[in-house]
Amino acid sequence: MMRTTTETRKQGISLASFFQTTDILVQQESLSRNALIQKLLAHIAQRHELPDAVAYFNAIIERENANSTIVADGIALPHARLDGITHPVVGVATSAKGIVFADNVAPIHLVLLILIPRNQPGLYLQILRAIASIMRDKSAAKTVSALTTADEVMKFFDRGGMILPDYVCAADIMRREFTALKNNDNLKTAIDCFIEKKLDESPIVDGDGDFVGTISAGTLLKVCLPEYLLWMNDLSTMVNFEPFSCILRNEQNTWLRDIQTTDCATVQMDAPAISVAGELTRKHASKCYVLNGTKLMGVIDFPLFLNKVFRE
Repeated sequence: MMRTTTETRKQGISLASFFQTTDILVQQESLSRNALIQKLLAHIAQRHELPDAVAYFNAIIERENANSTIVADGIALPHARLDGITHPVVGVATSAKGIVFADNVAPIHLVLLILIPRNQPGLYLQILRAIASIMRDKSAAKTVSALTTADEVMKFFDRGGMILPDYVCAADIMRREFTALKNNDNLKTAIDCFIEKKLDESPIVDGDGDFVGTISAGTLLKVCLPEYLLWMNDLSTMVNFEPFSCILRNEQNTWLRDIQTTDCATVQMDAPAISVAGELTRKHASKCYVLNGTKLMGVIDFPLFLNKVFRE
């Protein structure tokens, strides 16, 4: 049952409203990742009368093995989307010594185990965004793990004022690492980049980092093939790639600003995630570019969108 607080009523749903002091295990030491998850899951399953803790455990570990849920220094959010529950269930565990969740990664000191109804897509992302404030503090996990009682841990979350956002926005699902070309780059640079990075499309920015367009594999091929050739049904007579020879002679003098595509799928960072779906559909695009004003901040590929909204 969701715990109601004055803060919850005034400002929205508090992260701390999803668990109570009795859902917290403090200073769990000398346990493996799986043992901790199993112990915490068994604890909250008994309290919340969850029907199939074994199946839930298997689902959580399967996800953890496929993609670690470490989200920040010393913080992990193992989770699963499940049938059979009607509201989120959260369990919290701390470890002063730290628990190894993945190879070559610092030990985890704060674990939030999150069970989400399958029919509430995006809720995990809302919860992740709610704890963003503590993730910015690199010492937060160790600070919490030093607390010796569940009451103290509960007060930490209550004081933090971590409120779930009203909706999942584009910034919550975008990837911030991407390759961008400059509009004053030439075609040779673009071709080399596509080969090296195994790209099928790249955003283009100007000298100030403003998004100005994209270049795709299709655009590159259209540059190589004169338009009249595209009307021909049979190009088999051009066995020696004659149209490409001209490009090879001029690739260093062909500028991306002259061939870039400007009709792209774009949204602002605070746009609801559903807007991303709309843009991808309207533009028949495989990527949506996320902007802050005119600055390019991230990219949402269609597979990434599907995973974030329907599976993660």
